[in-house]
Amino acid sequence: MTKRHFRGTFAALVTSTALIACPAFAQNAPAADDTAVNPDIVVTAQKRSESLQNVPISIQALGTKKLDELGVSNFNTYSQQLPSVSAQSGGTPGTNVIYMRGVASGGDGNHSGSLPSVGVYLDEQPVTTIGGNLDVHVYDIARIESLSGPQGTLYGASSEAGTIRIITNKPSTKGIDWRFDAEGNTVEGGGQGGKLEGMFNLPLGNRAALRVTGFYQRDAGYMDNVAGTRTFCGGVNFDINGNCIKDGISVNNAAFVKQDANFTDTYGGRAALMVELDDNWTVTPAVMYQETKSRGSYAYDPSVGDLQYQHFFEDSRNDHFVQAALTIEGKVGNWDVTYAAAYLDRKDRSVSDYTDYAEAYDNYYQSVGGLAYYFAYVDGSGNTVDPRQKVVGSDHFKKFSQELRFASPSDEPVRFVGGAFYQYQSNDIHQDYQVNNLGPQVSVNGLPGTLWLTQQHRVDRDYAMFGEVSFDLAPTVTATIGGRAFYYNNDLIGFFGFGRNPGGNYTDSPPNGAYSSRTGVIQCFTSTGQRLTDVVGSPGITFASGGVDGSPCTNLGVFSNGQLSPVSAKDHGFTYRANLTWKPNRDLLFYATASRGFRPGGINRRGDFGAYQPDYLQNYELGFKTTWADGKVRINGAIYQQDWKDFQFSYLGPNSFTVIVNGPDARIKGFDLDMAGNFGPLSINLAGAYTDAKIQQNLCHAIDPTFTCASSSIDAPAGTRLPITPKWKMSGTVRYTVPVGGAKGFMQLNGLYQSSAPSDLRVANNALQGELQSFSSLNFSLGADWDKFNIELFVSNLTDERGDLSRFVQCGQCTRVYIVPIQPRTFGVRLGAKY
Repeated sequence: MTKRHFRGTFAALVTSTALIACPAFAQNAPAADDTAVNPDIVVTAQKRSESLQNVPISIQALGTKKLDELGVSNFNTYSQQLPSVSAQSGGTPGTNVIYMRGVASGGDGNHSGSLPSVGVYLDEQPVTTIGGNLDVHVYDIARIESLSGPQGTLYGASSEAGTIRIITNKPSTKGIDWRFDAEGNTVEGGGQGGKLEGMFNLPLGNRAALRVTGFYQRDAGYMDNVAGTRTFCGGVNFDINGNCIKDGISVNNAAFVKQDANFTDTYGGRAALMVELDDNWTVTPAVMYQETKSRGSYAYDPSVGDLQYQHFFEDSRNDHFVQAALTIEGKVGNWDVTYAAAYLDRKDRSVSDYTDYAEAYDNYYQSVGGLAYYFAYVDGSGNTVDPRQKVVGSDHFKKFSQELRFASPSDEPVRFVGGAFYQYQSNDIHQDYQVNNLGPQVSVNGLPGTLWLTQQHRVDRDYAMFGEVSFDLAPTVTATIGGRAFYYNNDLIGFFGFGRNPGGNYTDSPPNGAYSSRTGVIQCFTSTGQRLTDVVGSPGITFASGGVDGSPCTNLGVFSNGQLSPVSAKDHGFTYRANLTWKPNRDLLFYATASRGFRPGGINRRGDFGAYQPDYLQNYELGFKTTWADGKVRINGAIYQQDWKDFQFSYLGPNSFTVIVNGPDARIKGFDLDMAGNFGPLSINLAGAYTDAKIQQNLCHAIDPTFTCASSSIDAPAGTRLPITPKWKMSGTVRYTVPVGGAKGFMQLNGLYQSSAPSDLRVANNALQGELQSFSSLNFSLGADWDKFNIELFVSNLTDERGDLSRFVQCGQCTRVYIVPIQPRTFGVRLGAKY
């Protein structure tokens, strides 16, 4: 995207503002009730209910009305409005890895990888998960809060760079309340989609109420899986350059060719019961269920065509979760007490085409005959088979968290918030790389057709004590100091790798389909505690019992005293936050903050890489919050510098699986700006962020604690930009409301812009994949609101841009680049009713 596109987008916003501002002041229209400025947005970022303008943290909040006006329904739609937030997508919904303020090294989405650096909360409970965000459907939501910068004092380990909080509307005893909303849409050049959503609030006497929400959404397809062929080396004939001739097995994808192949169905519901035990104590149990079913790929191959790809198996992903939560709020004396507990159970299952791996490695080994000669992709009779692969994967993620928190009265000159936190999360990891008709002797033992298997059990435990104290040093000056003492203990046990031909006491050849003698069954523990590689050829070999169900044996773990146990990484530490706030009057607030965030270390699957250590983010920030024109205008901003120490870097290592190492230091400088204005019928919102994120030392190809790269090549020299996050990201909305008979008619223009960003930290990989291109996008809507009914026509991505959200390749040697774009131009209508 050129600068001309950038100017065009925001020129459109400015011009629209000017055009509709003139009649706005000429009419005696009622003031818009947009929550952008007035009345005050109340947030709970500091574990208290406070006005947004009184909280000395860089926060952007989207309230119920704003979420409805913008048509927000999921992470992709609300993250576009949050300039400090960026994400890396694997190409299907629910696989986003979230970043804030440039704290991104890339490649963090693997189930055996680093914990996230951004925490996600649903009400009081954390729902942060590894391997992709929990993409909660957004409906009947009170607000979404985006807290930029380390929140490690009050929010813990996975809030190193920031926190996103999704706050639901609570049951109310004030009366019966219901609403129903419907949408129909069509994607240009694609299919049709829509959604149905409803909410019902029912008082149950004077001290109890029930609130129930239900939803269904169909995201229409717009990607085409088009016809293609792949022909592999025959293994015996070579050209004059010494490369094998592609005269072997040839395959096509005719059975999987489909227009609009990518689509997603999301459905579920949420229920909450609020019971007032007395005037001081309230109990609120809640439960949410959501199912997301996706088909096809959301990434296209530009070498094939616009919004097209060639896959040789059908891609699919089913992701469902249940979260049960309990919140108890009350008072002991004049102190507030909050207990929040939650249990999350998330299961996903996916099938992914992995033909690119076969294509890439057939080319990589061309000089030695390709896969047909260098590998042993053969059936039970020794005949070469079609080398295409698909990956059948699943994750079963469980999380249990508890927090007990105390808060002193908010009107005292000395105020305290603190408590204790515990979290246990586990993940049963299954990744089955399948080659059709692969013989049992070259497959993973006991699983014919499986070339590679990952079968692991991961556990992450977190314990913490935290507290913050605020002192009013003067009527206009407040100092806050807080800390969090933490301890983590993370375990990983299981199996990963290739099989081992059991013939001749595991000495027969080929040993497996990849001729590998380093990874897989060959490294499994035997019943004597030795690894198979040390006793191969001995009679009567048996494997150690225990480990993870579904695996042939265990090669990731510790054998001691005749038993298998997980590999562990544990540590403890302390983070802090110090803040000085000056509020000279009710409309002005200035603050200075020094804070520290952290992310726990963990275990690499390959023992030769060892464990990786925690990384820490040191943040220095100056900010302001101002209100002008009798509350009609709000301008908030912050400038910061962040030092990211020994950041965890994930990449595809040997055999194309994820390895995590502690990389060099990085420094991130930037600012956030958020402006809003209400001028009678005209409302304007503008938000922007500038992020300059660069590494300060070389990133070496081999582990080098000195970062001089004396014994290896330099993957990224000092001064290289961190990936994923654009230097500039902005959003803006102009909305004009005017009486039309008994209704309020409105027009709205929403604009988005983000500059280019590296797709990978490593210079060569970024050159291969290409940078994430800058883009701008416009969304327009027109409609009317009555007291109990509303109608809206809308066009999203008005100029049909191909904005890059992510770029990736499927394996370490793969060269086919895939791009995840924003959704093409979409036309639609929304209808709503309420009581």
